[in-house]
Amino acid sequence: MRIISLHKDYKKVIAKAKEGNRRAQHEMYELFAPKMLSVCRQYLKREDLAEEAMLNGFLKVFTHLGSYRFEGSFEGWIRRIMVNESISMLRKEQKLFFEEEEALEYSKEHATYIETELEVNEIQKMIDALPEGYKTVFVLYVVEGYKHSEIAELLHISENTSKTQLFKARKMLQNSLMQENIHSYGTP
Repeated sequence: MRIISLHKDYKKVIAKAKEGNRRAQHEMYELFAPKMLSVCRQYLKREDLAEEAMLNGFLKVFTHLGSYRFEGSFEGWIRRIMVNESISMLRKEQKLFFEEEEALEYSKEHATYIETELEVNEIQKMIDALPEGYKTVFVLYVVEGYKHSEIAELLHISENTSKTQLFKARKMLQNSLMQENIHSYGTP
């Protein structure tokens, strides 16, 4: 029985790209650009800003490719650069701010789940409607899987502020989902 690898070995392409081989860099860009644009888009409402963040991110990828040591996922390494670039873009646009932290008692039991049949675009619009601070923490925690301590370090905020932003983001999204259900089905 022959086993076929579903994951391409990128070590050769990465090695060639490290040497400045334009074809290898282009291949890498073509392979990862769609995913990385969607990563940037999660943080940035405007497509043009998301694309700019992605392009700046790839410039950093190619500039710092020599620092990648083939430890861990290469895609994860690129993704982290894109997340950092998106956050830098938010800071540059002066859209990233955080409300003061509040003492919140939050547990998973308090989370409310609402059954709904929303399209991905509708959900993205709801996430985009969040204030930038809420949205950034929400995406880092829920989508990217960062811990509050990591978010705090990345955004230069306290862990409690991160938790507060997440709590408020979830609350706003729950309210939006409830409103959508009322609008669509006439019942909460």
